[in-house]
Amino acid sequence: MRLSVLITGALVSALASAHGAEETYSSEQTHYSESLHAQSPPLPTILANASDYGSCAAASWPPSDVGTQLIPQAPDDEVQAMMKEIDPVRIQAIIEKLVSFGTRHTLSNQTDPKRGIGAARDWIAAEMRTLAAPSGGRMKVEVQSYIQPVASRISFPVRISNVVATLQGSTDPSRVYVITGHYDSRITDVMNYWDDAPGADDDGSGVAIMMELCRIMATRHPKATMVFGAVAGEEQGLYGSTFMAQTYRNASVNVEAMLDNDIAGASVGDKGQKDPYTIRLFAQGTLPNGTESAARVATRLVIGGENDSPARELARYSNEVAANGATGMNVAIIYRLDRFLRGGDHSSFLSAGYAAIRFTEPNENFAHQHQDVRVENGTQYGDLAEFVDYDFTARVAKVNLATMWSLANAPGMVRNVSVNATTLSNDSEFYWAASNEIGLAGYEVVWRPTTAPLWTHVVPVGNVNTAKVPLSKDNVIFGIRAVGSNGYKSPAVIPFPVS
Repeated sequence: MRLSVLITGALVSALASAHGAEETYSSEQTHYSESLHAQSPPLPTILANASDYGSCAAASWPPSDVGTQLIPQAPDDEVQAMMKEIDPVRIQAIIEKLVSFGTRHTLSNQTDPKRGIGAARDWIAAEMRTLAAPSGGRMKVEVQSYIQPVASRISFPVRISNVVATLQGSTDPSRVYVITGHYDSRITDVMNYWDDAPGADDDGSGVAIMMELCRIMATRHPKATMVFGAVAGEEQGLYGSTFMAQTYRNASVNVEAMLDNDIAGASVGDKGQKDPYTIRLFAQGTLPNGTESAARVATRLVIGGENDSPARELARYSNEVAANGATGMNVAIIYRLDRFLRGGDHSSFLSAGYAAIRFTEPNENFAHQHQDVRVENGTQYGDLAEFVDYDFTARVAKVNLATMWSLANAPGMVRNVSVNATTLSNDSEFYWAASNEIGLAGYEVVWRPTTAPLWTHVVPVGNVNTAKVPLSKDNVIFGIRAVGSNGYKSPAVIPFPVS
């Protein structure tokens, strides 16, 4: 039986009253969010008024009286408490330890106990097993390896090893969220595996962020499963992350999101630019070939959904839950896969059909990346620990924590979301698959003007599996998201037409 609701402007306040618990949570969030924003650096503005999109003051396009302005999800007491546990000193210690192995090149020594990628692998594995101990067995640490034959940037067969800690979800363990950093390193010559390649920022910073979250989450009980991975082979061609992503895909694991942290530890660029309160988030629009059917790709283009890929909805979600005074950070969404001439491990998960994003510092210093350690014309080259901003890296860790925890404790993404396209109408009618997930309170329709970067309006519709909104599907972008009884909300999913 299909449960349905018709939403009009007059019914919004009545619906809000009918969901008293949710409204109370929202009010608390609003108050908290306002107090945090008063104490923090300037944050991105969500344009919510229709007049923001027109040149005529008398115009009202699109109508803004359908639903209410979307208030970003603010971190609750538990998230704030976990953020306070993030320790810049621990992050520094991890990065300096990784640097101490001399080189972590994928082709470097794997048996020397003090130098090379093998020593780094063994230290990370031992350290993560120590971090997992307080979980009482809920967090398992594995070293997942395979032999990579000769290939691009691989001059001889080599063992590629990922160190992976998996924290079992308490009520929805089949839903999985992954965070990674790569622990291999390189210098100017990508095939030089004997000279020092400190890799402090690239990517000691990402590994340190991942390990710090692993430590903090080990004592918690997220609803869904969390995976913390240190992957190898990134500099040689994303080998470790490809192995990880394809292993999940081959086992039909439901990875709903992957967060890649790579070059996320420095706040000063090569021209002296300083922006210690912004982290870039790269999110691809068009999906990699083969991850969507040709028919679905064609439909996505017809409905204008090319800016609403799963990765971009994940990016909007991270911005909503993590750009606030509690993290002390802006989350600057970049609408592209990655920087020019560069790549990262999120690409491996995207190619496997999973939503994946990349966090990278705002202003890079290329003298400190992929460079031989040297002084030339008075300039220090090399990816040295002295160039890492540990307080900045800790704030980036807070962004990741807020994103990961919110995802893992919200309901899963809504499935089979569609919009009625059988007749011409200025109303929009949506359908989705009902869920019996534990802790599910209901659903919301979110919308934004087609030119807006973030969701601007929200319409609560209750625990139903269909809803009609008095706003034309031709004029705005819609999404459906689930709401938990704990107040956490899932990333939105755009509807595809049914006819």
